[in-house]
Amino acid sequence: MSGKERRGQLLEVARALFAEKGFDGASIEEIAHRAEVSKPVVYEHFGGKEGIYAVVVDREMQTLLDSVVSALSAGHPRELLEQAARALLDYIDTSTDGFRILVRDSPVASATGTFSGLLNDIASQVEHIFGLQFGSRGYDTELAPLYSQALVGMVALTGQWWLEARRPDKDEVAAHLVNLAWNGLSHLEHRPRLRTR
Repeated sequence: MSGKERRGQLLEVARALFAEKGFDGASIEEIAHRAEVSKPVVYEHFGGKEGIYAVVVDREMQTLLDSVVSALSAGHPRELLEQAARALLDYIDTSTDGFRILVRDSPVASATGTFSGLLNDIASQVEHIFGLQFGSRGYDTELAPLYSQALVGMVALTGQWWLEARRPDKDEVAAHLVNLAWNGLSHLEHRPRLRTR
């Protein structure tokens, strides 16, 4: 294998191991064993467990952030909400190991971002959209950060629950999230549907 191929292989092995056992449960020895290389090969590429973990977390965070930000690029506010909820659930569905890694606690000394930091990045994007919408509708734009944190928190916590539950299906989960966020408790639809699907 070339150095680049070996690095990619080690990252995939480490990603699966961190998802399965968490940071504390994984070891360089096991990463090396599963990749069928010696420990010095892992150290050569990443410097240690913290180094390989940082790269895995950074990649997953960027993948999820790109997905959600791209979903927030255009459309009516309700469509943006549907697309963002769907983007998170799609990521959980297709990158289950990655999401498991992100929602676990990062090591205290880690210089990499955390899941809460990622949610703040997403909330900043949502805050910008809310600010524009609030301003054009006569609402107090200073409340945009509060509403963006509330919305992103609701979707993220539901995503964590759905990671294990997997029922109902992701379109139905997204429809119910949008139902609550868009209509509020006093106007919930009995059978919500996504409009963008």
